[in-house]
Amino acid sequence: RMPNSLLKLPRVLLSHKHRALFIIFLLVSFAYLTLYWRIAEDSYSSGLYNLPGEFSCAHSVPFSLPNAGEPPPSRGNVFFVETSERTNPGYLFSCSVESAARTHPGTSVVVLMKGLAKGNASLPKHWAFSLLSCFPNVEIRPLDLPELFSGTPLKKWYLWPLRHWEPYFLPVLSDACRIVLMWKFGGIYLDTDFIVLRNLQNLTNSLGIQSEDELNGAFLSFKPKHEFMELCMKDFVKNYNGWIWGRQGPYLLTRVFKKWCPIRTIQSMSCKGVRALAPEAVYPIPWQDWKKLFEATSASELHELLKNTYAVHVWNQMSHRTRLETPSQALLAQLYSQFCPATYAKMKQD
Repeated sequence: RMPNSLLKLPRVLLSHKHRALFIIFLLVSFAYLTLYWRIAEDSYSSGLYNLPGEFSCAHSVPFSLPNAGEPPPSRGNVFFVETSERTNPGYLFSCSVESAARTHPGTSVVVLMKGLAKGNASLPKHWAFSLLSCFPNVEIRPLDLPELFSGTPLKKWYLWPLRHWEPYFLPVLSDACRIVLMWKFGGIYLDTDFIVLRNLQNLTNSLGIQSEDELNGAFLSFKPKHEFMELCMKDFVKNYNGWIWGRQGPYLLTRVFKKWCPIRTIQSMSCKGVRALAPEAVYPIPWQDWKKLFEATSASELHELLKNTYAVHVWNQMSHRTRLETPSQALLAQLYSQFCPATYAKMKQD
């Protein structure tokens, strides 16, 4: 005979079946919700969770060869450089690369990032990389600094073990990279806070005047092995001082150009094959007036402001903490809308 305890077990289970089913339901529900939020969190952190619904490459990225009236494709690349370890680009970074890719469809737009592990076959999962991968002319690569500086006067400078303790090391490192890139490979260099309005390839061997008697290296365009860039590399090492903001950037380019000509005051001019472009070419908004980027601008004002402009520098060093309302009539919002519409769609969705 079965023990009395076993005979009573079915009756006990039946009497508590509703409670048992409820507990099982709670456990299953908790497990499902935990799994759902873990997947959602992973997707959001990867940047793919927030991709806009219309984020189809076929629709958001019209791609064509340059028209007959445009400059022919150049052998030189358009370069962007990220010298920090960051691998989570923001809206302005994405807009810079997108606008360059749209205005240079026959040219490789190369983004060099120090934070990308060398030899990694895939990019980090982030919305900006997904967006920019829609452009067939965009290439995102690791920034190999020892390899970049090899064979140049900056190799020894870079290898000094205490270099990274200097207060402005990252911007100075960026200054070094752009000079070496232009000397080694030529092409076009742009900071990641530019919005490109038109093709830049006819601005060969040139740089822009940012303000009275001062050049800036946020835009550079040179043929490879150009003597002017070679002089910049030599001056970088000979007159190096990493404790003064801008000394290895705007101040360096300004003093080398003055020796190159030679002149005392810089103005829009061409000197021995190197052009100093007027401020409206690539710096139409002076850094002192960066707040104008966030002010409402009419269509006629926008046209007048940009009619002689190839690209707009956004001065992210000053403007990065200012919130941009989208959509709006702010100058910066209008630039996003017209010249990097895929990035702008992502901004509006967020």
